Amino acid sequence: MDLSELTDQVETVSRNYARRHGITQDATWFLLKLQEEVGELTQAFLMRTGQARDKGLTEQEIDERFRAELADVLCQVLVMARHHGVDLRSEVERKWLRWNPTPAPSPNR
Repeated sequence: MDLSELTDQVETVSRNYARRHGITQDATWFLLKLQEEVGELTQAFLMRTGQARDKGLTEQEIDERFRAELADVLCQVLVMARHHGVDLRSEVERKWLRWNPTPAPSPNR
C-alpha cells in the first residue's frame, strides 16, 4: 500500500470517528488532536524506558501501547497533511531524501 492509499483509508476512519462523536474537523482540531497523540506517545515512551510508572501493565502491554501510539501519530499527521493540501511524499523528498546518498530508483525503471 502506498502513502496515498494509506491516507485515504486513515481519512475514512477519522471522518467516521468525527461524525460519530459530533466533532468538527477544522484546522485547530487537527493540530490539537496531533498534539494529544504526541502526548500519549510521550507517556508510552516514558513507561517503556522506565521513566514513568507502568500502571500495572506488563512489558509486552507497554510495548504494544508504544507501537500503537506511534501509529496514532502517523495517522494524525497523514490526515492533517491532507486537510491542509500538503503532499507529504513531495515534502519528504524535498526535505529529507535530498540528503540520501543513494536515491531510490525511478518508478519508471
